[in-house]
Amino acid sequence: MKKNFFIAFEGIDGSGKSTQVKLLTEKLTEAGLNVYTTCEPTEGPIGKIIRDIFSHRMEADHRTIAGLFVADRLDHLLNKTNGILKKLEEGFTVITDRYYFSSYAYQSPHMDLNWVIEANSLSAKLLRPDLNIYIDISPEMSIDRLNKGRSSIELYETLENLQNVRDKYFEVIELLKEEEKVLITDGDHSPETISNEIWNKISDDFIEAKT
Repeated sequence: MKKNFFIAFEGIDGSGKSTQVKLLTEKLTEAGLNVYTTCEPTEGPIGKIIRDIFSHRMEADHRTIAGLFVADRLDHLLNKTNGILKKLEEGFTVITDRYYFSSYAYQSPHMDLNWVIEANSLSAKLLRPDLNIYIDISPEMSIDRLNKGRSSIELYETLENLQNVRDKYFEVIELLKEEEKVLITDGDHSPETISNEIWNKISDDFIEAKT
């Protein structure tokens, strides 16, 4: 069994991914693992362009956005300073808030899903998550949480689009069920309940096997 592993959190906006990343990091650290947390879009130059588009400081076609994510993700993996592959080689367990499932779900309502999957195929070949964790909430709950927690709404954060994205998540999870390991958890539950469900899965599959 590998001494460390790679976990990707997924979900529509407001699903509670950031909270669960923090809670899982604490539990893995307590279990004696070195943990590196990261996110997409990254804080790198390509990721900053994406963030500017999302916050309406720049405009871009959906195809351009999809291409930017492909580039940002490859740099996220391959960067020689803080790339995911380097961190794994250094012995860290890596947790990312979003990975290529987000591209599949968010870009495919606007363009062909097969194109999006193929465009991200190099990232998938370089590194598949040991576990994708999808936190499921309704689009209505997403909008409610976003309105409470934000002063502005980003590019994809409309009720109609979030419904399309949620549908696409389930479509690609079913489509790739033979290739990807996915845990689906109910985001309606309390953060503690969700965290415990995730921990039970990870401790059974990785921690106990590791020891």
